[in-house]
Amino acid sequence: MKQEQIKTLIDALAASDLAELEFSENGSTLRLVKLSALAGASAAPRQPAARRAPRHSPEEAVPLDAAECLAPLHGVVHLQPAPGEPPFLQPGQAVEAGQLLCVIEAMKMFNEVRAEREGTVREVLVQSGQEVEAGQPLFRFA
Repeated sequence: MKQEQIKTLIDALAASDLAELEFSENGSTLRLVKLSALAGASAAPRQPAARRAPRHSPEEAVPLDAAECLAPLHGVVHLQPAPGEPPFLQPGQAVEAGQLLCVIEAMKMFNEVRAEREGTVREVLVQSGQEVEAGQPLFRFA
């Protein structure tokens, strides 16, 4: 791979909504990951780069209605950035629009679930590492 080709890929990733980009050529592979995709370098559960797949779709904002936040897709829910770290949310915590609520891992892709508007967490309905179905309630809000 040529240096100018690598720079072009870096610029393309920076200008896109993608969180990760992987490029292979002649037996060499280059994987680029945005730190902002990890929300301050710690939002997604930490896994070796070889296990993560590139993101091909933008994050989905999940609306906060008066009662519940529902899972946007089927996968494994992660309520904390990494094992042993504090959860993204606690019951009684105020939530702002755009705030990270949890991450759902589906097919080795990490999909951030973000608040569409503000509210207050009344109850967390799932456990970290639990498999959830699309449409399943994740949180209740007051």
